[in-house]
Amino acid sequence: MFVRDYMTKDPLSISPKTTYPDAIRLMREHKIRRLPVVKKGKLIGVVVEKDLLSNQPSPATTLSIHEMYSLLENLKVKQMMSSPVFTATVNCPMEAAAGIMIKNKIGCLPVMDGNDLVGIITETDIFKAFVSVLGGYAEGIRLTVDLPDEVGKLAEVAKLIAEANGNILAVTTTNINQDENSEVTIKETGADAKALKKLLDKADISVVDLRTNVDYSPKKFGK
Repeated sequence: MFVRDYMTKDPLSISPKTTYPDAIRLMREHKIRRLPVVKKGKLIGVVVEKDLLSNQPSPATTLSIHEMYSLLENLKVKQMMSSPVFTATVNCPMEAAAGIMIKNKIGCLPVMDGNDLVGIITETDIFKAFVSVLGGYAEGIRLTVDLPDEVGKLAEVAKLIAEANGNILAVTTTNINQDENSEVTIKETGADAKALKKLLDKADISVVDLRTNVDYSPKKFGK
């Protein structure tokens, strides 16, 4: 997976002279939270919705609402944007882009092809890629097994899934407990759950979780 596969291509951008009201309007019209700032075709910064909203009038201000809005109307993006900006390239692996965001506590990366702005990747795009890797959108069994770090163990599980008429869609591995075993999560389609469980038990494979439905309906609290 590469950034080019998940980025928003040709993102909407603004100039450093764009006013505060215009930047807010563009974000709300296009339902976005970030705008790259470009000057003479070159990326120079990024403005984020939360930075704009933090400049809105507060009840604690000694200025009147009219005075505050008058100031905001003349406020330019160059006074609020983040600069310099961390970026990614179109061929940057998704995990590397996610690492840059986590390390620097940022929510997006403009995507560059040389010196040209060609896209933008956000944390929402990272989430989409994560769900895709786990096969979250496909029907089928989600299986998690605890496997020792030995050659051929994963191949053994894959063979059992094939015996149960299953087709593997996604495989991920984690070592949560930092021990010699790893939890391997497999998303497959086509297998019978009971038949697969029987085969795994017979092969003495430690099953952590096996379920056919991962479509959770979130509970809502409050008003």
